[in-house]
Amino acid sequence: MKHKATSIRPFIGAKDFNTSRSFYKDLGFTESILSHNMSYFKTEDLGFYLQDAYVKDWIDNSMIFLEVDDVERYWDELVALNLPAKYKGAKLTPVCHYDWGRECFLHDPSGILWHFGEFVKK
Repeated sequence: MKHKATSIRPFIGAKDFNTSRSFYKDLGFTESILSHNMSYFKTEDLGFYLQDAYVKDWIDNSMIFLEVDDVERYWDELVALNLPAKYKGAKLTPVCHYDWGRECFLHDPSGILWHFGEFVKK
């Protein structure tokens, strides 16, 4: 099979849809409202669908990895947003270093775990 894909767009849920919408806008994503219970959020050519749907087991096991060009700069920008003070349940975890690269973490208000990572340049 030969792929000529142009994007991949995961679907994620929200415990409180309007809170999550605000959270992702504050995080720097642009929202396109698709219906009363679904929006598309994007940054540049990457994006995901946010649904007004909450299944605890699904949300608790949802993780998204977003590759960034400079994880240290991204971390500084995340800290400056002060999202945990604005959104109950939001949590930041500082940059960790691994053999493959570096990453920091952010839990959204519903509990979805975002990995923001940078791979070792070879």
